[in-house]
Amino acid sequence: MTMPLLEGLDGVHKMSKSLGNYIGIDEAPEQMYGKTMSVPDELMLRYYELVTGIGPEKLAELRAGLEDGSVHPRDAKMQLAHKIVSMYHGPQAAAEAEQHFRTVFQQGALPEDIPERVWAGEPTANIIDLLHKAKLVPSRSEARRMVEQGAVRVNEERVSDSQQDFAVGEGLIIQVGKRKFVRLVQEK
Repeated sequence: MTMPLLEGLDGVHKMSKSLGNYIGIDEAPEQMYGKTMSVPDELMLRYYELVTGIGPEKLAELRAGLEDGSVHPRDAKMQLAHKIVSMYHGPQAAAEAEQHFRTVFQQGALPEDIPERVWAGEPTANIIDLLHKAKLVPSRSEARRMVEQGAVRVNEERVSDSQQDFAVGEGLIIQVGKRKFVRLVQEK
């Protein structure tokens, strides 16, 4: 018996945790939803077919709608993400994940549930140290790369200087990319 392989989020290689192009069934609903939204458009129908168990009639209907423009790819992908999250976390979690996606990714707002970490270091620290010690990046070189690429924000302001220092006070919000947030508070 053979089964088709599902391509990962990169759209090239098979889905694999070791390649980092996977959607884990035990991930948080918001993460699962966001990863599904990053599936390449050309693979969306394959995900519908292999992951959701959609029937051939519905799949043909969706394909026709995408081809004639009556169904927007973003809307179809949001339905796919909702269905996948519902399968593993339930419809309520899927609705909340969709709202989170709309708020953070479409409207660019900060999420409501930013994890908080206590900063035990010096009251003022370099952005590289903040990113690494807050575990937002695996290494100092990765922190530097993220700053240079413009992927780091502190209190919603882009950080472009890897030598910049910040005072860690109450509620210093650090963002790396679109998905990683942390609120640092100084240890009392």
